Amino acid sequence: MAFNYSAVVLALGETIDSPSKASTAPYTKRRISSDLCLPERLPTSKFIQREAETLAPKELMRQMLKCTMEEEVNKDGMTESGVVDVRPRTSSSPRSPSSIRSFVKSMVSPRLGRTPSAGWSNVQPYEVMKAVEEKDIVFLMEIRDRAFPLLLQSSGGETPLVHAIRTGNKDVAIVLLGAFSRWVNYLDDADIQKPQTQTYLKALRVGLKLAINEGLAKSQNDLIASFMQTLIMSEGDQWVYAQVSTISRALRSGPEGKAVLAAGAAVRKFATKELGKADIIASLEDYISNATADLLMMGAWANVRETVKADDIPSYYFARDDRVYKAFTDRLQAHNAEIQRTCSKLLKWQLRELADVLGGRSLTYRRKVEILASRLDEGDRI
Repeated sequence: MAFNYSAVVLALGETIDSPSKASTAPYTKRRISSDLCLPERLPTSKFIQREAETLAPKELMRQMLKCTMEEEVNKDGMTESGVVDVRPRTSSSPRSPSSIRSFVKSMVSPRLGRTPSAGWSNVQPYEVMKAVEEKDIVFLMEIRDRAFPLLLQSSGGETPLVHAIRTGNKDVAIVLLGAFSRWVNYLDDADIQKPQTQTYLKALRVGLKLAINEGLAKSQNDLIASFMQTLIMSEGDQWVYAQVSTISRALRSGPEGKAVLAAGAAVRKFATKELGKADIIASLEDYISNATADLLMMGAWANVRETVKADDIPSYYFARDDRVYKAFTDRLQAHNAEIQRTCSKLLKWQLRELADVLGGRSLTYRRKVEILASRLDEGDRI
């Protein structure tokens, strides 16, 4: 690379020509005239394309999953028996680099937006299956936004998720799972009890369990929690209220009842029954702690309702972020005077501990449950 020393040469020349002036007058740096040049040529479009296909897969997948879990609407259903047997997984090895590269290539390559043959208002299930086979993520995202129920609808005995797994399109399956997780997390309370929603949840439950069995939980961290959430929501009130009744009795017994231990054991037993794998259960600790805390609050509130006329905490709030906590604290504030007047000293102490320990976001749910165990089960600060 050549350097432009013309300004330096000129300055030296002036110094030689008039040495007296150089010794007395301050040196003024002359403005260098523009002489633009590119030190190195820009990469070609082919090089950029090649770099995108080889270096971008992980980042692209992460961004896509974030995008996929952004918006959602309702869905259409399929029954649990609609899922056919799937060939057992013979290897737990990760997806090959070539499959990831081909997936990324399909994403970064120029593509004309496909339009359904009968328009977006009448998309056919076979078109969704074709998009899965061709890894047409753009089309599937349009389906997600315009006709989400089709992502759960069976065609030829398979749902799009089952079809993606059986045909080896694991990356497409992960995108579909992201959409399902988002739908579960943001399902409106008013819609949960609707028969159609329960049908969707049962269909979703089958697909999520299949994905877990196929090992996709390793690449989709929220998958197991979404499955447990879907499972409990599709079970209805029966399991939740049965456990709430058990925990309320344990709380009435004070520290001897070991309510925190009983709540955690109930959730773990349920998870073990449905998942059955120790490594999967271990990755579910945060969810189990959240569910344990919710059972404790719901059990304590059930005891309050024996003497105070108040609304129950809905079962579909269970293990859905901090919904139970918000409902619990709202009800405590609304009925504070009656609670102070009618509830036992033990129950009022338990309510205070639950509200204080479970509030805030500086501690994880696991740590909060450990603190509750030291107080409610061991009797500290009673």
